Amino acid sequence: MAHILEMRGITKEFPGVKALDQVSFEVEEGEIHALCGENGAGKSTLMKVLSGVYPHGSYTGDIVYDGKVQSFGSIRDSEEIGIIIIHQELALIPLLSIAENIFLGNERATRGVIDWHETNRRAGELLERVGLGREHPETLVDDLGLGKQQLVEIAKALSKNVRLLILDEPTSSLNEQDSEKLLELMLEFKAKGITSILISHKLNEVSKVADSITVLRDGAAVARIDCKGGVSEDQIIRDMVGRSLDDRYPPKTDHSLPEVAMKVTDWTVHHPLHADRKVVDRVSFEIRKGEVLGIAGLMGAGRTELAMSLFGQSWGRGISGTVEIDGRKVEMKNVRQAINAGLAYATEDRKGYGLVLDDTIRRNVPLAKLEKISNGIVVDSHREAEVAELYRKRLNIKSSSIEQETVNLSGGNQQKVVLSKWLFADPDVLILDEPTRGIDVGAKYEIYCVIRELAAAGKAVIVISSEMPELLGVTDRLYVMNEGRFVGEMPTAEASQERIMATIIKTAGDRT
Repeated sequence: MAHILEMRGITKEFPGVKALDQVSFEVEEGEIHALCGENGAGKSTLMKVLSGVYPHGSYTGDIVYDGKVQSFGSIRDSEEIGIIIIHQELALIPLLSIAENIFLGNERATRGVIDWHETNRRAGELLERVGLGREHPETLVDDLGLGKQQLVEIAKALSKNVRLLILDEPTSSLNEQDSEKLLELMLEFKAKGITSILISHKLNEVSKVADSITVLRDGAAVARIDCKGGVSEDQIIRDMVGRSLDDRYPPKTDHSLPEVAMKVTDWTVHHPLHADRKVVDRVSFEIRKGEVLGIAGLMGAGRTELAMSLFGQSWGRGISGTVEIDGRKVEMKNVRQAINAGLAYATEDRKGYGLVLDDTIRRNVPLAKLEKISNGIVVDSHREAEVAELYRKRLNIKSSSIEQETVNLSGGNQQKVVLSKWLFADPDVLILDEPTRGIDVGAKYEIYCVIRELAAAGKAVIVISSEMPELLGVTDRLYVMNEGRFVGEMPTAEASQERIMATIIKTAGDRT
């Protein structure tokens, strides 16, 4: 089978760091080729070179597509010949319709006037093709779940006559069911002759659909794996991290103490736009000092809404119930009160709410507790630098220096900056919402070690995760949440994915 793409000796440098170093690989026409590697290995950078986000002249080496050397000046140039990239962060406009998003910049128009009948008709055909045939083209994107939004992005790609589809972490924000649908769609595209490049940290997905894999490490291509005879996740991990990772999770030692760190009673939260809708309904729970507590549940169960409403009422309205921290009742009506009470929340949306992206590691790390490095209203810049460097080393944040802007870090290293911020705040209770989303297996292990270290130090840690193996691997006890309520509780040692799902299914629609 002929190669549709060859990348030859691609080298890309940023100030102070070489992101790609003589990377070469080939993709056969009609196959699914995966790019794997740790955070910061260069995967997204390489795809931005391929798609024209980084234009010709900003890198060295050659892109050979369809047998011709290409010189893309912009992403529009690559799209014109059928190379379409879907970034990890969706590029949809929430308050426009599905049809408007699909044809944004590629409008169905005659002499400058948009033909809305043709726009909606063609959008309907594309929605049918990606499995969204029941959605009306005039539906606002804001009214769709994340899984459906991801499919709208793919419909948008198909509207441009895609031949090579690049998907950067397409399932990182999806639940298991939506992820499965997306993988099935990729296999359908393959059957129709569309070539795909998949970037994913979910190695079970890679091993399921990929025909071949290129592994990047520290900006260099270190291995090519032919998957046609099958491939094990352990083999991919060895090539990614340069060593065997026999255990995905650190050993668990029970550090829980008799003292209750936080107790929540009858916590109820209403939707901010629909006052009659309870998103969290009379939830009660407690967590002890030194304990790692997991909250399992499907997307939409109310887990994030629970966490955000507890953290200074950051989400919701009509909030009622009580919270006790270290045996005393606390009022947390804003984020500053929550932090002062000893509660911290590491959001699932690190780019939107967790970081100041256009500022440096140095300024982000101490941000939640500036009073610790300031004299009155003046920040001690020397102390600020010491703190940032301390946590950069402690969490192994890969960067040129503490002066690097967080927007230029990989997803895993951004997450480590978020964790550093809350570790410096030194909370009694730390809520981690999807702490390893979009992060490679090596960085995940490092974060799991931090979680267990916090427990050993007597801190209480709550982990919210859509990955059930992660909850089973890192927590001591589990609550199961469904439709805004806690519907089950069990020691993790007695839990299984099957038991958790059975609890959810058994209680579906059972609200009284």
